Amino acid sequence: MTTPDHQSPPPDASRPESKDRIYRSPSGIAGGVLLLAIALWLGIDALISGSGRTPWLALASLILLVPLVSAFTLRPAVFANEDRLRIRNPFRVVVLPWSSVVSLRSGYSNEVVTPSGTKYQLWAVPVSLRARKSAARRQARGSAAESGGDTSAVGTRPGRAQTDQIMDDLRELAEARGKAESAQGEPSVRWAYEIVGPAVAGAIVLAILLAVG
Repeated sequence: MTTPDHQSPPPDASRPESKDRIYRSPSGIAGGVLLLAIALWLGIDALISGSGRTPWLALASLILLVPLVSAFTLRPAVFANEDRLRIRNPFRVVVLPWSSVVSLRSGYSNEVVTPSGTKYQLWAVPVSLRARKSAARRQARGSAAESGGDTSAVGTRPGRAQTDQIMDDLRELAEARGKAESAQGEPSVRWAYEIVGPAVAGAIVLAILLAVG
């Protein structure tokens, strides 16, 4: 155990870094691909066949919309390993060593809470009330079948909704690794300028074109 007069030793560099568990929203990705395909189809058509200011308006709109659509659909992801939780949200990347994770909450959204009380939403793990209700109904039917002596349904009885199960897995990892030496540290937040920059530029150009008339 270290004393206040000594710094904690650096993590063992010889220890291989554990692989990330990656969580993303399949429905979000599918929706994003569809929206981007429609936007690109309409935008490219306006660029090629449009006249006057239309091609410029189409170009500015694409510069604005493509980053935004990507940010809210394709970009969100949660990466978890034995040392830290990394949350890639639309406009920020949050890195939380497990020691800085106080709790993982599930309500109308899934979020992680730090010791300072700061909350970060997990965009890549959205809450589906419909999935919760469906899982609860299936579990109730499985319990009824088991209590009625129908053992054929016991082995296949589904559990919790997928996103709730993901949150359970993250809670278990946080509890197991929260005191590990390699999981100590402070939260860090980085803005996604690669998303914010193009979107702001597109918005400015579009506003100027609309104002000029």
